[in-house]
Amino acid sequence: MSILGLKKKQPKTFKVKVITMDAEMEFSCEVKWKGKDLFDLVCRTVGLRETWFFGLRYTVKDTYAWLKPEKRVLDQEVPKDSPITFHFLAKFFPEKVEEELVQEITQHLFFLQVKKQILDEEIFCSPEASVLLASYAVQAKYGDYDPNFHKPGFLAQDELLPKRVLMQYQMTADMWEEKITAWYAEHRGIARDEAEMEYLKIAQDLEMYGVSYFAITQNKRDTDLLLGVDAQGLHIYSPNSKLNPNKSFPWSGIRNISYSEKEFTIKPLDKKKDVFKFYSSQLRVNKLILQLCIGNHDLFMRRRKVDSIEVQQMKAQAKEEKARKKMERQILAREKQMREEAERAKEEMERRLFQLQDEARLANEALLRSEETADLLAEKAQIAEEEAKLLAHKAAEAEQDRQRLEVTAMKTKEEKRLMEQKMREAEQLAVKLVEQSERRLKEADHLKQDLTEAKDAERRAKQKLLEITKTTYPLIAAYSTPAPPAPPEAADFAYESASTRLDFKDSDMKRLSMEIERERLEYMEKSKHLQDQLKELKTEIESLKLEEQQQQAGIYGLRSEARGFIQEPVYIPHSNRNSAYMSQMAFFEEV
Repeated sequence: MSILGLKKKQPKTFKVKVITMDAEMEFSCEVKWKGKDLFDLVCRTVGLRETWFFGLRYTVKDTYAWLKPEKRVLDQEVPKDSPITFHFLAKFFPEKVEEELVQEITQHLFFLQVKKQILDEEIFCSPEASVLLASYAVQAKYGDYDPNFHKPGFLAQDELLPKRVLMQYQMTADMWEEKITAWYAEHRGIARDEAEMEYLKIAQDLEMYGVSYFAITQNKRDTDLLLGVDAQGLHIYSPNSKLNPNKSFPWSGIRNISYSEKEFTIKPLDKKKDVFKFYSSQLRVNKLILQLCIGNHDLFMRRRKVDSIEVQQMKAQAKEEKARKKMERQILAREKQMREEAERAKEEMERRLFQLQDEARLANEALLRSEETADLLAEKAQIAEEEAKLLAHKAAEAEQDRQRLEVTAMKTKEEKRLMEQKMREAEQLAVKLVEQSERRLKEADHLKQDLTEAKDAERRAKQKLLEITKTTYPLIAAYSTPAPPAPPEAADFAYESASTRLDFKDSDMKRLSMEIERERLEYMEKSKHLQDQLKELKTEIESLKLEEQQQQAGIYGLRSEARGFIQEPVYIPHSNRNSAYMSQMAFFEEV
């Protein structure tokens, strides 16, 4: 492809691959092309007009170099591979990104490159600043935070923090994501280009931002210094510290920079100050240092002059473009707000519609249930009416039974009263019999005592008679005078008198014994008859109690059956007066 577009003959070409921060491109270049031709083609392809910040970098052995614009591409020390690989990167950095970076594509390329340098730890960044920068990077990539869309874990595949920061704290990926998301949620309403610009505004304040480091020595023997070249000037660092320079030479204070072979000389503008010399070991590195010094110094001087017509046009167009985009964003924001309000109203209407539908469905179901309930209630009312009639009939029957049972109970009470009267009479009779038996026993004891006394008297009489007999016969024998024989009639009379007395005593005893035995038998028969009467009376009382309990159970059942229409009967406990009867019966049984 020819820049002039002439196709008179087919020139020889070579393949070139250009890698930008967000794309890869391949070109077919003519052999005679210079570095400027390839660079302009890449800029036109990308749409970049702020070309003075960028360059094409390639790798040479153990270092890198920038493609020179005035020399042919193939005449430089570019790799001999096919295609030849170049990296389209920012070669020089602005002092103030917000004022100098005009185009959106320029801001985007700077944002991608600075972000990569921070993640690769080429630029040192504190953990706090890293989290804040990561939140702006997420805003630039995903837009406004939406908790319904950006669920936990949506940043799992994104590289947002340097490994040094991740290893410095014992925190999980979810914890880092939570911290980044907390800042990310605060950036709502910031557009992508604004988020990238905020990222660059924070990054430009970092100590290592835009600085290119080279190993140098202050004399030919020592290699213990670093040279830093950036948009502000030249800085001398210790080899172990790239943050705080030991000495700085701002571009405004440098009169001249020159090098001869490996020796560099920095001449201050103030002639009173000493000239600073340092050494670099490689010629290729010396040329690169000089090239960066010249380019940064030119840009430094350019910033302090009036902008060219091209830059003024670019800024005017960028301003108009920003104003237009701002207007579009405002319109989009209003439309989005109106759409969100409409969607909310629609959702509210749908929710209300669903609610009304649910209410209607519930009302229909309630109506159906009420109709079914009404039918059931009608059936229940009919059944209840029939049950009421049946229960009323049963209640009437129960009332009749109750009245009948009451009559029966009254009769039973009368019978119980009569039985109680009989019991009292039996008790009185028993008491009388007991008194008579005690009296008869006393009489029998008196009779026995009299009998005993009579027997004792008889025994004494007999003893006396024997004594008299013994006394009389010896006297008769002594005088040997026979007595005149007693008349037989007198002897018989005496003997009969004694016999009569004895017979009289024996008959009295027998008579008394028979009389006592007869009274005892009569008493036993009366006692037996009384016990039989008491047993019969006890049996009658038990049967009456059983009948009374059955009558009370019948009355209670009938009243329970008619509970809905008849007042529930009050249970009257059985009287304890039968306990007196039972105790008396027990007494009689003992008797």
